[in-house]
Amino acid sequence: MLIAFSVAPSGAPSGAPAAENPDASVHDAVAAAVAVVRASGLPHRTTSMFTEVEGEWDEVFAVVKAATEAVMPFGSRVSLVLKADIRPGYTGEIDGKIERLEAAIDKIDE
Repeated sequence: MLIAFSVAPSGAPSGAPAAENPDASVHDAVAAAVAVVRASGLPHRTTSMFTEVEGEWDEVFAVVKAATEAVMPFGSRVSLVLKADIRPGYTGEIDGKIERLEAAIDKIDE
């Protein structure tokens, strides 16, 4: 299973003055979530908008849950966006899908 997810806080954390985060950036919260993903040991990739994780159903969703919980202290609520590619019997798709795409693009460029 390959999961792409994005998790971000919204609203001020309980008791925090609005001036603490004047640019409204969520990079500290995202860093907390990505640290959870990296510590999981599962194959993963983080881009500017999503983090991809590959593994079995239960282990991938455990990482998503823990990453979401890591973001909770940064806001009064948390938003989670998730997309899954469930393809039993396949592993290595976090790189395999990209390799097949690049090969197809190379054919077009020839």
